[in-house]
Amino acid sequence: MTEAAEQLQRFRTGDLDVARERISEAFADHSARVADGRRLDFRLDLAPAHRITLGRLGYGADVTLDGPPMRACYHVNLPVAGCTEVSQAGRSGTTVAGRSGVAFSPDAPLRIRFSPDATQYVVKLPRDLLEAHAAKLLGRPPRASLDLALTFDTTTGPGQALVATAGFLYAELARPGGLATMPSARVEMEAALMTQVLTAIPNAVTSALAGRAAPAGRSRVREAIDLLDSRPDAISSTADLAAAVGIGERALQAGFRDVVGCSPMTYLRGVRLDQVRAELSAGGGSVTEIAGRWGFFHPGRFAAQYRDRFGERPSDTVRHVAT
Repeated sequence: MTEAAEQLQRFRTGDLDVARERISEAFADHSARVADGRRLDFRLDLAPAHRITLGRLGYGADVTLDGPPMRACYHVNLPVAGCTEVSQAGRSGTTVAGRSGVAFSPDAPLRIRFSPDATQYVVKLPRDLLEAHAAKLLGRPPRASLDLALTFDTTTGPGQALVATAGFLYAELARPGGLATMPSARVEMEAALMTQVLTAIPNAVTSALAGRAAPAGRSRVREAIDLLDSRPDAISSTADLAAAVGIGERALQAGFRDVVGCSPMTYLRGVRLDQVRAELSAGGGSVTEIAGRWGFFHPGRFAAQYRDRFGERPSDTVRHVAT
């Protein structure tokens, strides 16, 4: 990805046709009309994500969008101000900032009407990517489309977590030197966002994801441990690890709890911290550079985790090498 593509892209216009072109280019084709005669104050900020498209959007006017079936993607809007009226496949609803969000599925036309004060996080999830992620979580492919509910509650624990993760991911991608410069960490956060989409929004696999999974056998857990030990830079999520050893994510999580006493990602964090310590002890670069290379992109949290594991700060390790 080029340096320019690693930066937040900001679009501003009062021209509805230009706004429509930008949204069609970034998300999906559609028609648009302004209902109240108000001059458009279109604002779209696109974060430099990798596999998904993530932005913050507002029109500043009463605008209605009509779109054909998207086919290749799912689309989730998370209001942070104002409200929208939405409809798709004979279903309709209203989303309100702090209370509800909307999810559009790929196979039916859609309509969305923005209030003038509406501002939303907008997330485009490629269909093959989200359905493959669901398959990793389940340990088997879904039988059909995920059929996400049109509207969903964002006041519940999962709903709040989804909004918080989208906001955090957007802010980190937009921040100079943030997640956009750390490919492995970015992939991990995108996977976490997809998991929360499938957890917070009722869908065709909700009951299967909610069911209790039988723990993976010790041989599969051992295989997963060996993979984390030998290739800690190759695994970005529990779902990817589960797919690599041929079982479902929930079964692997249960197996790790039984055999190791922690989650797979907690174990992986320990392995990566060991790698950081080894490189710091060898004088392999700055703390920030090495930590980022191993997926630790929050300096304060990294320092605390490092101190908990080794009883000293990263800077102490560097100082010992220098003396």
